[in-house]
Amino acid sequence: MTNLFISLFIKLFFLLTPFFVLSVFLSLTEGMDKAAQRKVALRVTVSVLIISLTLYFAGNPIFSTLGITMDGFRVGAGSLLFLSAVSLVSGKRARPEPDDDADMAVVPLAMPITVGPATIGTLLILGAELRGATEQAVGAASLVFACLAVGTLLLSATAIHRIIGPMGLAVLTRITGLVLSAMAAQIVFTGVRNFLA
Repeated sequence: MTNLFISLFIKLFFLLTPFFVLSVFLSLTEGMDKAAQRKVALRVTVSVLIISLTLYFAGNPIFSTLGITMDGFRVGAGSLLFLSAVSLVSGKRARPEPDDDADMAVVPLAMPITVGPATIGTLLILGAELRGATEQAVGAASLVFACLAVGTLLLSATAIHRIIGPMGLAVLTRITGLVLSAMAAQIVFTGVRNFLA
């Protein structure tokens, strides 16, 4: 179970695109003092935790209600994830601007920047494909730790930016895109293989 936890934690950490989130967080909180920046980071972390765990446990009910097969959804979600990965690698991923009357910690930082359409689809699949209470619990724990790891990055945003700079963030964002593209290919291949079988 330790191997499962570590594997899921790494996948989920990259799925939340932490370094892209970090760069957007820095641009949106520019000019804030440290206390205000910390409050936004904490609100983002809590929002992402709630949204992610809700999606994680909603997979099976959604699939059964809509009559969508897991493998059909794998192909669709994997394709979305691949497009998201390409936008990260190319550096052309859109950065939504916050609405004047919205809490930017929730919109756009938590959704759709951290938990976007591709992440939503992948979380639904992950929650539905893990069998048994033990695997479900390990998956939920790895998701919680991945969200907390992203939150820790946001809380240390200024220090990280000072150490690695914008170029370092750009490189790490592109590496994240490469990892996500491999995950997307695996999800699609699994869906197609199961469908053909």
